[in-house]
Amino acid sequence: MARKVFFSFHFKRDAWRAGQVRNADLLSNADEYGVIDSVEWEKIEREGDEAVKRWINSQLKHTSVTVVLIGAETSERDWIDYEIRQSWGRGNAILGLRIHKMKHHDGEIDVPGHNPLDEVHLINGKALSSICKTYDWVSDDGRSNLGAWVEEAYQARAAYDGETELIESLAAKGNQTRSMRNSGPTIITSPAKPWAA
Repeated sequence: MARKVFFSFHFKRDAWRAGQVRNADLLSNADEYGVIDSVEWEKIEREGDEAVKRWINSQLKHTSVTVVLIGAETSERDWIDYEIRQSWGRGNAILGLRIHKMKHHDGEIDVPGHNPLDEVHLINGKALSSICKTYDWVSDDGRSNLGAWVEEAYQARAAYDGETELIESLAAKGNQTRSMRNSGPTIITSPAKPWAA
């Protein structure tokens, strides 16, 4: 069964790589939502943080799986943290997908970044990265496996059904000064058995 997927990524740095994942046509185009270009994103961004939150929340409404595309600076973006937290809170399955080894339009690869799922914790202190798998688009052959990974994540989320509370983020507590405005949007498209131990 096709799952409706929300792609979370650092727009300014990784939009091209995210587009390559999206354009690989591995997921159903009929379930594609929220595709946004830089002009539209800038318009929403100019309306302020509340407008960005409304846009993200409206896009998440149609989805059951969130794929976090992890590039060099993804974990540094507060909007990514917000998208992960909103996704988990609404019951979405979450899958990490490293994209730094994908060649950019200039033929260059990027440096690996920290996994943002390491920074989000359940109330019991367990990091989402310990229960939500992360794959590498290049090394793990995302072109052949993305659909299966999405389904696997969806099935695995059932083990945590009803468990939606997370420990408050440092950013929400005021311990970080990064601006959410520098993060960028997400794209939605459609492409979990519990994780193997």
